[in-house]
Amino acid sequence: MIRDSIGDRIFTVFIYVVLTLLAFSTFYPFWNSLVISFNEGLDTSKGGITFWPREFTLENYKIVFEDSRLMNGFVIALLRTVIGTVASILATAIFAYGMSKRGLMGRKIYMIMCIVTMYFGGGLIPSYMLIRGLGLFNSFWVFIIPALISVWNMIIFRTFFQGLPQGLEESAKIDGCGNCTFFRIVFPLSGPVIATLSLFTAVAHWNEWFVASIYITNENLLPIQTILRQILFSNIASEQLSNVDTSALVHINAAKKITSKALTMATIMVATLPIVCVYPFLQRFFVKGVLIGSLKE
Repeated sequence: MIRDSIGDRIFTVFIYVVLTLLAFSTFYPFWNSLVISFNEGLDTSKGGITFWPREFTLENYKIVFEDSRLMNGFVIALLRTVIGTVASILATAIFAYGMSKRGLMGRKIYMIMCIVTMYFGGGLIPSYMLIRGLGLFNSFWVFIIPALISVWNMIIFRTFFQGLPQGLEESAKIDGCGNCTFFRIVFPLSGPVIATLSLFTAVAHWNEWFVASIYITNENLLPIQTILRQILFSNIASEQLSNVDTSALVHINAAKKITSKALTMATIMVATLPIVCVYPFLQRFFVKGVLIGSLKE
């Protein structure tokens, strides 16, 4: 048995210390925001809130969940994420399946045109004019239709489809599968790739706020991330707090202990935790799905 030298042990300890500090620096801001969201606002303003709430309260979350604007934004973000992810994965997979066929006429030209869009864009003004011309301005579908096809996801799907045995589809057609080979054979076999890319797409939809800030003026269509950005940068939290109906609060005195910072942290938690909870269920697909779709023997 080979024993590690003193230098190797010191280096190993150093690596563990660096990784521990890096993990702590990454996790602590999230944990501190969670702690502040459960602490009384006036007590938080005194400082010293680090790892645990000093004055535990749920009033911050009560106001968030009683605010119809924030809850409406949460629903819009949830619908956008679910519909956008399903539609994008399905459309991208169908497109990639066609691009994986070597007999497709002009396949190289189509591929070049797709790759160009990854490096160059038309700019904000042409995009705005296009969205307005398509009638998507102030429409829920502005979140879905422009993001239907992802070239990067298409390349991963295409590489995976090209790695499938050619005899698989031929056997399916001989057995009477007909023209439904993609939905009956190919798509069900793409589970790891679908799970991985679905998670990436869902996170992108959930966290995206820019589209709504440009193309949406109707407050009823704003997702929670855009509303959260307004709270963070425009200090709307204090205005929102002053407009809250005190009859909806359990105690009027409790409302006086709520500050804009505490309310903002509670909103951040409501906007962040749902998508964070999805990761543990799909984590095992990450490496397998990306490698299957990006490597070819």
